[in-house]
Amino acid sequence: MSFLNGLNPVLQALLATGFTYGVTALGAAIVFLFKRVNRKILDIMLGFGAGVMIAASFWSLLSPAISMSEKLYQTGWFIPAAGFFVGGIFIIAGDRLLNKCSFDDLADYQEHKAHHEPGSLKRCILLVTAITLHNIPEGMAVGVAFGGAASMLTGSDSLGAVLLAVGIGLQNFPEGASVSLPLRREGYSRRKSFFYGQLSGMVEPVAGVIGALAAFTMESILPFLLAFSAGAMIAVCASELIPESSKSNKNLATFGITVGFLVMMVMDVALG
Repeated sequence: MSFLNGLNPVLQALLATGFTYGVTALGAAIVFLFKRVNRKILDIMLGFGAGVMIAASFWSLLSPAISMSEKLYQTGWFIPAAGFFVGGIFIIAGDRLLNKCSFDDLADYQEHKAHHEPGSLKRCILLVTAITLHNIPEGMAVGVAFGGAASMLTGSDSLGAVLLAVGIGLQNFPEGASVSLPLRREGYSRRKSFFYGQLSGMVEPVAGVIGALAAFTMESILPFLLAFSAGAMIAVCASELIPESSKSNKNLATFGITVGFLVMMVMDVALG
């Protein structure tokens, strides 16, 4: 931690989101070893990642946003509340936009439509797009967390940001597999399936650097950015991770969420 604390927050964010991208690529690489991965393991990992992200949304993002807002403004709750709301709406709007997308003109879709189950490739394209888009606020959340830790006004250090990156990384592993394996089932080669799987996580380092730069250089809007990231992450957990993890076995998903939240809470409170 001492080595990490001595680095520029932008570099910290780049290293952390490089880790989360690497875990995505590792998950996508499962396609080289298996045609299918044990669903129970994926459900627990998705649930654990969701639990960590829910806890991190408060202790690493929303709580510092409220503390900082109280120091900058007379009304401490308004800016964090607005940021949290806008972050959630951003994810909801993105999801609705994806549902309205049509891929009928794509060459890949036309080629596969005659040989595969109707709509199967379309679902894969939507999955890749959805995971790529929701990786943007995740990467930004990590970057903003490191940028916020560098600000004296948040009263936090980089430990919470590190734990947030670990939680996001854990749930990125099954996400990478959830992209590459369906593409493999659609007839893509293992290399191509892996390429698209890891590609979905490449946006995180870019978003992380942008988030850290914005938080570090524009301190006055940091409470909004922190809360925005928290709202976006909660929305991602509610709309993507929790429903997906509980689809097959809600008890395993609930166990993973509970343990993930508990681990993040204990480490952030006890060590932070």
